[in-house]
Amino acid sequence: MSNSSTTPPTIPHTVWLARGHHVGSEDAADVVRRQLQRLKDREVIDDHLEPDEDQHEDPREQVFEARWRVEGTVTVRARLTFPPAPEPGSTAAGSVPADGQEWILVAEAERVWDPRWPSPATMFWPEDSESADGGWDRVTVPGLRFGRVNPLPSDEKELRRLFRSCAQDGWSIHVVVHEAMTPDAHGRLPLARLLPPSLRHCVVEHRATPDQLRSVNWALLREFDFQVPRGGAVVLPTSPVAPSYDVREFSVRSVFLDGSEPTELVDVLCRYAASARPLPEGGQEAVTALREQWKLMTLEEELARERRLVAMYAEALEAMTKSRDLYRESADRANEALAALRDSGGASVPGVTSQPGGSPFQRTFGRLRDATKSLRPAPATDGDREDPPRDGDRPPEER
Repeated sequence: MSNSSTTPPTIPHTVWLARGHHVGSEDAADVVRRQLQRLKDREVIDDHLEPDEDQHEDPREQVFEARWRVEGTVTVRARLTFPPAPEPGSTAAGSVPADGQEWILVAEAERVWDPRWPSPATMFWPEDSESADGGWDRVTVPGLRFGRVNPLPSDEKELRRLFRSCAQDGWSIHVVVHEAMTPDAHGRLPLARLLPPSLRHCVVEHRATPDQLRSVNWALLREFDFQVPRGGAVVLPTSPVAPSYDVREFSVRSVFLDGSEPTELVDVLCRYAASARPLPEGGQEAVTALREQWKLMTLEEELARERRLVAMYAEALEAMTKSRDLYRESADRANEALAALRDSGGASVPGVTSQPGGSPFQRTFGRLRDATKSLRPAPATDGDREDPPRDGDRPPEER
């Protein structure tokens, strides 16, 4: 795990985000279009939009926007993106499954996100992921799914690789649950169905059988330096580890797998989701795109946007006008200085350096003149002159 001293930006408390893969038989975009229209017809969402390709930064992306209200008055805006497939052989190509379509979903509310609100995933995707147009709930870590029990591998090396991959997946919340004893039919059901709606498509449940405790804790110790309690659960940290992460705060001593609501585990997961978690790789760009490239606006929002643009242009024009005036004033002063320089250069001002009056240029040129005088060679004195050569000293031919 990274020990970088640089604190990465954290997920805003108003934001919900997730990332996954669609591997259904239908085209992923068609599934989303049908779901959005279905919910608009039922007035579950207020509106939705599929912006033109030339309206987003990367024309290879497919983008869907939707807005709805929770608690009657709180507006939620959400943006689902299908990124272009990574180039073969690139680092990104090795980090995502080869089949299916990757998706990134970011939603933001007008106030702090409440996990009891509906999951944004169910606004774009059919809630029944096993339906004919389902298959969208695959996690970016291969082999894992949201809302399912994901059994842990028995091989210890595979366990370490899996935990390492989970730590790199900051888009999801990974929790390891250990079965104290083999559960009945109710206990074998996924815990996701008992979680608040907004957590159901963020949490990835890893389940360890009773006899896996030793090998699971061996892998956890090697990767994270902690263990899962027998019959309990622990939330895995991301890499880099958030400063607010404390394994004692995000672990549960016991989870009753009998079909009852795991109150303590739900509380831990809600606190972890609300904590200062680092934005995952690509998360900052996704949040910025939601905020700055949003196209689905109401008439009032468009009017407010135009007013902001007018105000911005007015400020820019005012700044340009001030710059022009300052430039003109500087040019006038430069011309005056140039004229004074020309005037002072054509006049002789004796004793200018000793006079307190006079223009600055006169005083300056007086100092320069005195300085140049000191650099001139002194006239030769009689003692310095050489005596003319006497006849006896001349060569015979010059006598």
